[in-house]
Amino acid sequence: MHTIARTSTTDMEVTSIRLERELKDKLKELSGNQGYQALIRDILWNFVQQKSGEWKPRFSRADIRATIAATAQQEERCVLTGQVISVQQPMLLGFTRNGDMVPLSVESLVD
Repeated sequence: MHTIARTSTTDMEVTSIRLERELKDKLKELSGNQGYQALIRDILWNFVQQKSGEWKPRFSRADIRATIAATAQQEERCVLTGQVISVQQPMLLGFTRNGDMVPLSVESLVD
């Protein structure tokens, strides 16, 4: 994940959240140089955008190196178009330049 510049930390409100030690440790591992608090903000913003319909693409077609056919086992959202992929609908799993595996609608790579 990449932190999306939104607000300087001096303009943010301080919020306390209690996390299990294991969860906090995992977040620290996953965040790398980004810092786990920035990672948590990214996760929360992604959730809010997805649920509110304010989705914004984070990947382009050039980011996709390879795909494999798949069937959605839960509702997904195509990372290129934002299209909802329903349960049991055919989809693609795209491998990105960074090694991420991301959901793609079948139509998202058609010219």
